[in-house]
Amino acid sequence: MAKRKIISIDEEKCTGCGLCIPNCPEGAIKIIDDKARLISDLFCDGLGACLGHCPEGAITVEEREAEPYDERRVMANIVMQGTNTVIEHLKHLKDHNETEYLKTATAYLAEQGIDNPLPEQKTYSFHSGCPGSRIRDFSGDEEDMPGDSETGSRSSRLKQWPVQLHLVSPVAPYFRKADVLLAADCTAFSIGDFHKEFLKGKALAVACPKLDQGLDTYIDKISSMIDDAEINTLTVMMMEVPCCFGLLNIAREAVSRAGRKIPVKSLVVGLKGKILEETWV
Repeated sequence: MAKRKIISIDEEKCTGCGLCIPNCPEGAIKIIDDKARLISDLFCDGLGACLGHCPEGAITVEEREAEPYDERRVMANIVMQGTNTVIEHLKHLKDHNETEYLKTATAYLAEQGIDNPLPEQKTYSFHSGCPGSRIRDFSGDEEDMPGDSETGSRSSRLKQWPVQLHLVSPVAPYFRKADVLLAADCTAFSIGDFHKEFLKGKALAVACPKLDQGLDTYIDKISSMIDDAEINTLTVMMMEVPCCFGLLNIAREAVSRAGRKIPVKSLVVGLKGKILEETWV
């Protein structure tokens, strides 16, 4: 650690009013036990945007040893809070001429396939690469879906795009506090009622542990879903063939690396589409 500027909150003066929170573009302050607290050195850039918004004068900027500010961690945190928060943060960086942080922020958004929330600002170029990686959240459309019919067509229960684990962003809005289904590629083709029985109400990621490359990336992404997106549960669905069980091993490793603990369910699907085993692991 090295010395740098960072905010300090006087606990005696703080009344827990929360006026500082909307004025922190990094989301570094939260009310905990009725007091405003800096949740991590990593989130505070020390620029003092929150100063002057505390009626008690409880917030100051000091110079002390602290962990370096981490723009990527900040972006992972605020992306889940919505477009307005992202816009305010980027404006904050621009207003303070933090060019390097701004580059890091826009690069992060581009990597996650997030569209430019400031189209009038040409300096912000977020979305790049394959259009198939663009985040699309249509979970709200479920309210307009007709009921499933036993004799007619069934409605799709997919509420997002993309779905392939290499393409999804672990901090996409549809993963926030969601129940996540991690399914082997072949499962949906085996189960006749995949959408109705297993996908409904869940965010989805699909993968093949035998054919896909970069499985360490999968572990990192699932860990990020657990810690950053704060998913509620993880259901791992795989075929009965031995190579498919690698997907459960990936999930287990991701859970072991994550700071949070969540319930994990294992579903084993037979070649004819029946659930052969359902266990919590």
